[in-house]
Amino acid sequence: MKILCLNGPNLNRLGKREPAIYGSETLEDVQQTLITYGEQSNVQVECKQSNHEGDLIDWLHLAEDTEIKGIIFNPGAYTHTSYAIRDAIASISIPVIEVHISNIHSRESFRHQSVLAAVCVGQICGLGTFGYTLALETFLHRRKGES
Repeated sequence: MKILCLNGPNLNRLGKREPAIYGSETLEDVQQTLITYGEQSNVQVECKQSNHEGDLIDWLHLAEDTEIKGIIFNPGAYTHTSYAIRDAIASISIPVIEVHISNIHSRESFRHQSVLAAVCVGQICGLGTFGYTLALETFLHRRKGES
């Protein structure tokens, strides 16, 4: 099984950006943890990050023509603003799990609304970087249910 992990704007700043909210792990730490966890479960995890909305949309579209069975997606601030990313997720048949390190529902009011949640199979927020592992575990669980 192959899983794609996408990270949106400013996630390349993990470990430096507001560590009281986002922790001290870097994006590279998070990605390596996910890749290693995947390898232990016979899953290939591919990770990408971009600060550009179009890159994220292109990767969502391109995933449909691959063997990718699920997408773990931390869209960052695009969660609250990008109808284009929402439409890209809605246009593909691959399940997407929305992940947020912080609890977006307990922060500033503009962060409470996700325009993406309705087209994702689930949302994990507020559990730190462990949310990425939980998303991968969800896809593993779904795979077991399908076999």
